[in-house]
Amino acid sequence: MRKLLCLTALIGVAVLVVSWAWAADKGNAKGEDALKKRAEAFAAAFEKGDAKALAGFWTPDGDYVDQAGHKLKGREAIEKAFEKQFAAAKGAKVIIRTESLRFVKDDLAIEDGTTELVYANDAPPTTARYTAIHVKQDGEWYLASVRDAIFVPPSNHDKLRDLEWLAGDWVDEAEKGEQAKASYSWAENDNFLVSSFVTTLKDVPVGGGTQWIGWDGAGKHIRSWSFNSNGGFAEGTWSRDGDKWTVKVSATPRDGKKASATVLITKVDGDHLTWQSTKRMIDGEAAPDSAVIKMKRSQ
Repeated sequence: MRKLLCLTALIGVAVLVVSWAWAADKGNAKGEDALKKRAEAFAAAFEKGDAKALAGFWTPDGDYVDQAGHKLKGREAIEKAFEKQFAAAKGAKVIIRTESLRFVKDDLAIEDGTTELVYANDAPPTTARYTAIHVKQDGEWYLASVRDAIFVPPSNHDKLRDLEWLAGDWVDEAEKGEQAKASYSWAENDNFLVSSFVTTLKDVPVGGGTQWIGWDGAGKHIRSWSFNSNGGFAEGTWSRDGDKWTVKVSATPRDGKKASATVLITKVDGDHLTWQSTKRMIDGEAAPDSAVIKMKRSQ
């Protein structure tokens, strides 16, 4: 089924891509209008389940290559693929997310995007990335080539790259009194750096929680969300100055009071850091700064 994803997706690819580009780019309005009409005819053929007519939208020697490198060459092979698709995936729907359409020449257009095939049964949807090349021959537009590729979910990892050094396990260097431990790891797709932390006294946990650090696309900065094991929670905005990170924190403790602080995290070197909570306020009243906690990498 994955092999036929992009073929099926082309119902909407032409319709949605051309519709979007026609409104956004007047550089080749005539070509865009022609592709739009061609797409409408393609959709009509698909609705009828006419595999032969659909294959006719390719050039005689047009091709399609799936994610695994399997190649369908020529209209006959593509027609057979559509016949199998109609027989195996009745009621399936396609969601198209177009990224670009550009005219290299008046008779050559390239489009890129992603497709999601949603099945009528409970099977999970299938997503792929595609590139389609349209060529104009004898006054008509045809698909010369379609390439399918593995879909990689979008990630904000690059926005968080400056915090990569935190990944791993950290322990308090203090030998007496309360001791802190923290562990940082990447969540799925590297969109968040996730931390679990705990404070112990004589090896007995006295506090802890989890923290998610991610990119705020609206605010254009790094943001964190912390959830304490005692029921409190906090939100922080991160900024960097060299090896020092400043986190402006707004918190709601378990008792419902309002609290704020400025947390300073300093990278001493690849295996050592310091942490301190400063400028602390609880319900409008100042509270003492915390001690500077020195931590070292344990792994």
